[in-house]
Amino acid sequence: MPRSSRNPGDPCSLPSEDVVYATRPRRGNQRIRSNYRVSEQASPVMTWFTYLACFLRTQAQQVLFNTCRCKQLCQKLMEKTGLLVLCAFGFWMFSMHLPSKMEVWQDDSINSPLQSLKMYQEKVRYHSGEIQDLRGSLNLLIAKLQQMEAMSDEEKMAQKIMKMIQGDYIEKPDFALKSIGSSIDFEHTSPTYHHDKARSYWNWIRLWNYAQPPDVILEPNMTPGNCWAFAGDHGKVTIRLAQKVYLTNITLQHIPKTISLSGCQDTAPKDFVIYGIESPSKEEVFLGAFQFQPENIIQMFPLQNHPPRAFGAVKVKISSNWGNSRFTCMYRVRVHGSVTWPK
Repeated sequence: MPRSSRNPGDPCSLPSEDVVYATRPRRGNQRIRSNYRVSEQASPVMTWFTYLACFLRTQAQQVLFNTCRCKQLCQKLMEKTGLLVLCAFGFWMFSMHLPSKMEVWQDDSINSPLQSLKMYQEKVRYHSGEIQDLRGSLNLLIAKLQQMEAMSDEEKMAQKIMKMIQGDYIEKPDFALKSIGSSIDFEHTSPTYHHDKARSYWNWIRLWNYAQPPDVILEPNMTPGNCWAFAGDHGKVTIRLAQKVYLTNITLQHIPKTISLSGCQDTAPKDFVIYGIESPSKEEVFLGAFQFQPENIIQMFPLQNHPPRAFGAVKVKISSNWGNSRFTCMYRVRVHGSVTWPK
């Protein structure tokens, strides 16, 4: 903007409109100057009013100038905003005209790896199920082992006794088993002890006898009461073997005191003698004399005499028991040896 010309006596700068007044005739200037001279000669109050009017006029011009700048800024902002709105409208129109679904061309080079990945996932899922089953079985096994470890000493002892009763820890062949053809020679065997409690009656008529026969000693059943009993403390039993055997050992077995119904073992045999019998001549050959200790429920005795010949029968002669005067019980007798001469 062109600067306004100032008079030497003017207290404030003249605005741009003074240029217009400068173009007027000289008479007008002279009038103005005469007016200013009059005003200078006026009172000081008029001078302060003049300064106030100039200040207000200057402030008004600045406000108008700032207003014009705000209008220019608003105009530029509206232009930019209109451009942004136009771009957004164009993008919206473009997106509305795009297809909703795009078709993807699938090639074999893409399908085959996807199928392989699916098959691998199925295998992983299947094997993970097997692993879970195995883990469950392992947990059950661990629980059983912990339960077995937590068993009391009495239960362990009872299981050990039952294992000794039911199991055969003597790893030697038994040639006196009934299942392989051995039998009892009843002519050379003591009669069976018949107890009144072992008989069945109907109107004082005896129907049958529950007493076990002698061949029960040739079977592995060791339950209480499943024994052969003979009267008194002296008796004998002769066992016919299935074939001739070179004898080496003999084993006697009795039930333990813990499972005996009477709570004692006084019916167990004590001192006994073993004889080998040759088949044709019925000759008895002494093989040894032994004593059975009922604390050891299974005892194997090595024979004292080893003649170089095989025997077809064995005779067990009981000479005493452990205190019962009425009868003696025998649970099992085993005969060990070999079918050929041991070297």
